[in-house]
Amino acid sequence: MTKLQFCLSLREQLRGLPAQEIEERLHFYSEMIEDRVEEGLSEEEAVAAVGKIEEIAAQIQGEALGEKSLKEKKPLKGWALWGVVLGAPLWVSLGIAAIAVILSIYISLWAIVISLWAVFASLIAGGFCGMVMGIPFFLGGNLFLGLAMLGAGMVCMGLAVFLYFGCMGAAKGLLYLTKKFGLIFKRGE
Repeated sequence: MTKLQFCLSLREQLRGLPAQEIEERLHFYSEMIEDRVEEGLSEEEAVAAVGKIEEIAAQIQGEALGEKSLKEKKPLKGWALWGVVLGAPLWVSLGIAAIAVILSIYISLWAIVISLWAVFASLIAGGFCGMVMGIPFFLGGNLFLGLAMLGAGMVCMGLAVFLYFGCMGAAKGLLYLTKKFGLIFKRGE
């Protein structure tokens, strides 16, 4: 493709933009092609090195839309600015309250997980003590009390095994939730 064909095709792609902007862009790319020809490339190679017309046109149109939207945004004036300033005590306090509620829910969830682990540790300790204390009763001649202590210790150990899986699931779930919220806050969403 020659420089002339490139410029005509780019002009066609940029039809909706203001004429002055189209001329500035065409002049820019025309000079770029000429510079590359002066560096020793053929006209076709210089045009190919500039890039695809569709991508260049899309980039130019995207930049033009971005500038247009920036121009359309108007700063707050008069009463609107005063509304933000005077409303600050309300929306700042509501924001702080929302953060406090979210933080208290999060801390409460961690308190539940810690409590589950404490119950798990208590069941392990109770089961171990029940089995160890059942042996002297058993050997001392009190068979019924010794068997009851051994049985209670085994029940506690069995419950601890089941509770272990619940504790692990709750801890992993809360860690996953923490990671997700961390990523959300990191991205600023």
